[in-house]
Amino acid sequence: MIQLSEKDLEQLKSKGIAKEIVQKQIGTFKEGIPFVRLEKAAVVDDGILKFSEDEQTRLVRYFEKNSGSLSLLKFVPASGAASRMFKALFNFLDTYDPDLESLEDYLERTNDADLRQFSKDLSDFPFYNLVQNRMSEKASTRGKELYLFVKEMMSENALDYGFYPKGLLPFHKYGENVATPFEEHLIEASKYAKTEQKANLHFTISPQHEEMFKKEFNSVKERVSAKTNTSFQVGYSYQKPSTDTIAVDMENSPFRNNDGSLLFRPGGHGALIENLNEQDADIIFIKNIDNVVVPEVLEEVSDSKKTLAGVLLEVQQKAFKYAKLLDEDPLENEKLSEIQNFLTNRLNVLFSDDFSSLDIAEQVEIIKDKINRPIRVCGMVKNEGEPGGGPFWIRDRHDTVSLQIVESAQVDMNNSTQVSIFRNSTHFNPVDLVCGIKDYKGAKYNLLNFIDPKQGFITGKTKEGRELKALELPGLWNGAMAFWNTIFVEVPLSTFNPVKTVNDLLKSSHQVSNAR
Repeated sequence: MIQLSEKDLEQLKSKGIAKEIVQKQIGTFKEGIPFVRLEKAAVVDDGILKFSEDEQTRLVRYFEKNSGSLSLLKFVPASGAASRMFKALFNFLDTYDPDLESLEDYLERTNDADLRQFSKDLSDFPFYNLVQNRMSEKASTRGKELYLFVKEMMSENALDYGFYPKGLLPFHKYGENVATPFEEHLIEASKYAKTEQKANLHFTISPQHEEMFKKEFNSVKERVSAKTNTSFQVGYSYQKPSTDTIAVDMENSPFRNNDGSLLFRPGGHGALIENLNEQDADIIFIKNIDNVVVPEVLEEVSDSKKTLAGVLLEVQQKAFKYAKLLDEDPLENEKLSEIQNFLTNRLNVLFSDDFSSLDIAEQVEIIKDKINRPIRVCGMVKNEGEPGGGPFWIRDRHDTVSLQIVESAQVDMNNSTQVSIFRNSTHFNPVDLVCGIKDYKGAKYNLLNFIDPKQGFITGKTKEGRELKALELPGLWNGAMAFWNTIFVEVPLSTFNPVKTVNDLLKSSHQVSNAR
């Protein structure tokens, strides 16, 4: 048990963190977090559904027919700053002097392929005209011109794109107008996440960016509403200070700042399960802020989302019927067997080998527990070398096998069997989820009851020149949803268009061929 001073306890109180939570987190550092035990990769027909065009059309129509009476919400994690997008540009400003070296010599010397592409295709970026129009100083060389251009983009007293939230950067160019990811998410929501011409969206953001998001919404809402015949209700929330995690030194004692205070760090995107838990909707679509598309593929993306939502509604309707039956009537073996088969075949719930030998009352309790859970339908894209978690069957510490999204950091890469299974994965997770968070009575589940705390991450960091260990909470679509009922569905690669570096904006999926 770590001793905490009165000053420490005051610090915990100010953040809304119970001392018991801190003690548990320190215990986690001491015990370590076990690797996930992979059973096998989830593949098509064994954990991943793949639909024909006719089946997709039927599911889309099913969603469209049944969604009118439901509340829909699009939930967008959007707190990330864009600084990592511009790593190559920050490096260029730090290491290049246009008065001492030509651009070609610099590129030759550094072999900087990212900057070479950025320079070559400069005019194709959506922010090109905006930056050019702000530049007052004239340049006599190509290197000086590029240097001044990047400086205008990145400097604190200029556009300061490195500080910007990624959601408010120019992503797509439509004639004289540019659209941010924030605007594109509004447009996308109008395609599949609205009822009675109203779309609800919720963005998780950093507190310092709230006014920027509100200003952007006020700037675009009339134009986007007129174009989509949709009114928008937009909400915002922050990652809670109470989800920050304590850092420890290399001896697993609390790491203290130079002023003696405890060091807490953000708990990662898994902390957003608290924000999600505060939402109230029948169906929630989850998608990252930087994964947006240009109009040419918007219909395909929209149909893909409706397909996932159709799967959710179909399976949920049956789950609700069975959950109601379990509550109301004593069931015979035959009916219990029918519900068990539904759970196994439609919701990928596996039962222990001794389940059939249990008495009826015990079977009913287990089945009730299995069926009364939130449901997530997750899009999975064929793996073409993109980074990201993958779909796997895993065996947890209770010997239960379930479908999970697993990151490489959760796998023991020194275990050849586990590595082999991991490399057999055919699909990856593009963060494309449709969630049902209510029971058959319409009551919301407490999503915090379905987290596996043993699926967090411990990472090494430094602060003030000293080494420390940091704890990330179980990821939002990983351990934070570990005990949900899970369905994986193959979706088209066109639905996955993240912008991780500035040069990703040059990909065809972000280049608009016709003005909107």
